[in-house]
Amino acid sequence: MELIFREDPYAKSCTATVSSVDERGIRLDRTVFYPNGGGQPGDTGVLRFAGGEVRIADTVKGDGGPDDVIHVPEMGAVLPAPGTAVEAEIDWDRRHRHMRMHTALHLVCAVLPGASITGAQVGAERSRVDFNVPAESLDKQAIADAINRLIAADTPVSPRWITDEELDAQPDLVRTLTVKPPRGYGRVRLVNIEGVDVQPCGGTHVARLGEIGMLEVMKIENKGKQNRRVVVALKD
Repeated sequence: MELIFREDPYAKSCTATVSSVDERGIRLDRTVFYPNGGGQPGDTGVLRFAGGEVRIADTVKGDGGPDDVIHVPEMGAVLPAPGTAVEAEIDWDRRHRHMRMHTALHLVCAVLPGASITGAQVGAERSRVDFNVPAESLDKQAIADAINRLIAADTPVSPRWITDEELDAQPDLVRTLTVKPPRGYGRVRLVNIEGVDVQPCGGTHVARLGEIGMLEVMKIENKGKQNRRVVVALKD
């Protein structure tokens, strides 16, 4: 399956052909729909075809490797048969907020150097990152100010790929304690914010930091011994 979102997160739609349909959902030969993973929700949207359309309620990963994406239809929908040509269109406003939020979470990581990530969740309204750090090391306003200075600098954001061996030689790139980058496929995708942050990530991101807009740190929560949750929201 061709994953268009991987190289072009701004692609809102594409033409595709239904490759299979089963109890889990619909597989296409190519897609702009991002599947739930890495803390980022799966896309929603619609598949249009001759004689009808199907609302997609979620997008998830299949069991056939990193390129296996399943489009989950709304309950009761009449599904297109294999071989049907479709136009696949995502709910762009929702996706774009996820892109802004996901990139913003990388900035939270950037302003807390050395802190290990224990969890993360991207949301359209609020997002959070959990860190294994003592509470006294986190200051809500200082974190917000540092992030917004980075956003104002409008630094470019771009993906690049490295081999599994190159990642093994740079273990400091992996900051997550609970989720590790997928191995065994020969290469790993990095998201690079020039001079600010670089780490493995398969999610969708904005092209420049200025596109995020102003960010607010809503709260810092105590989630256990040295585990702190930083909750952020977009101001617009």
